[in-house]
Amino acid sequence: MKQPATYILASQPNGTLYIGVTSNLSKRVYEHKNHLVQSFTETYSVHLLVWYELHDTMESAISREKAIKNWNRNWKLRIIEEFNPQWKDLYEDIV
Repeated sequence: MKQPATYILASQPNGTLYIGVTSNLSKRVYEHKNHLVQSFTETYSVHLLVWYELHDTMESAISREKAIKNWNRNWKLRIIEEFNPQWKDLYEDIV
């Protein structure tokens, strides 16, 4: 399903975070989980989808990604914990 999304992956609860943007969330998370692209997420084993937000346009998803990347870590942890207090891997919820 193609729909712009901003997302956060984590290595573990309160672990290393990765903020990304995509037009196909399930496909992109699958790629991260299966090391289909060489990236930060492969190097640091950041594969748990812990937060995401769907957008109407790619422009708004990119804008949100850039904003979140500029946040301090505590703000990032707060949006994850408000959305997903158990730090559950949400990948199965989106496929």
